[in-house]
Parts: sequence; structure tokens; C-alpha cells
Amino acid sequence: MSFNYGLRPIVLQKITMGGSAASTASSAFGAGTEYVRVAASTDFHIVFGASPTATADHIFIPADQPEIFKVSPGEKVAALGGNNEVISIVEMSA
Repeated sequence: MSFNYGLRPIVLQKITMGGSAASTASSAFGAGTEYVRVAASTDFHIVFGASPTATADHIFIPADQPEIFKVSPGEKVAALGGNNEVISIVEMSA
């Protein structure tokens, strides 16, 4: 699958998820961040906010299916998924 949105990568964050009972949050997005691309090799759930905690009721992302979201600087993303699985978060600008 190919994505070509003309967005500029700024920062790459990787967070290690703590399993189905532990939400893990990213660092706050930088001042120039307008979008984030999230992906992982396992199914996971995410939520965005100033101090987010992901649950199974939040946005579901299937394994190997990257998604791009509009965000605001200073927000974070929290992920809930496989134990010791890594989620890739690419901060981007237009």
C-alpha cells in the first residue's frame, strides 16, 4: 500500500506498548507538528490528548495498516496493544 500526501517527516518516536492492560503514552508533539503517522506490526488502540490513556474502546488500528491523523502541537498519543510491541509515530508537517 502506498501513501503520498506530500507531508514532511519531522520527528520519529517509538514507544513500546505494555500489553492489553497498560496504556503507554508518547512524548508531546513538537511545535511544527500538524499530522502524525502511526503504525505497528500488531493490532493496537490509540487515543490523542494532553494526558491520554488508551483503552480498548478507543481508535482501533489493525497490524501493518499505517494511519495518518491531524493533531495539535503539545498533544500526545497513547497506545494499548501487544506486550513489548513497538509503535512507530512519525510527526509531520504540511
